[in-house]
Order: sequence, then C-alpha cells, then structure tokens
Amino acid sequence: MIEMVNFIVWLATKAIDVYMFAIVIYALLSWLPGAYQSTLGRLLGRIVEPFEQLFDFARVGMVSFAPIVALIVLTFVQRGIIFLGILINNHL
Repeated sequence: MIEMVNFIVWLATKAIDVYMFAIVIYALLSWLPGAYQSTLGRLLGRIVEPFEQLFDFARVGMVSFAPIVALIVLTFVQRGIIFLGILINNHL
C-alpha cells in the first residue's frame, strides 16, 4: 500500500513539474515574434492559458505576472501533495 501511495505522489509531482515547464516555455515564447502562432505556441496556449486566466488579476499595465503566480500556486499544490503523501505513509 505504501508503494502505491508513493507512486501516486511521485506521478502527481512529476505531472505538475511537466505542467510548470510548459508554463515557463509558454512565457518565454512571448519574447519571440510570432511564436504564439506556431504549432508549439498554439498547443501550449490550449494547455496553459485556461489555468493562467485564473490569475489574470496579476497585471501591471501591459505586463502580466500570471505565469509567476501560476508557478507559485502549483509549487504550493505540489508541496501539499508531498505532505499528504507523508501523512498517509505515517498512518499506514
């Protein structure tokens, strides 16, 4: 049972890592002209934009801090999952 909990925690944290990497790549695409219209830009836009829109309030003028806020929130979620995994393992 402990191995299953560890695997689920590992899988969830790795999925969050991949999603965080996608957010970083999508944010870096803004530095390249026309990158959002590329195949990669459109694919990442469909994956990342729905989550980033939750943090659209983090905007100062033309600069959006939504990717940074999204990464911070995902870090807290990831650490929460790890903490829950530790709690579950201690009670098994």
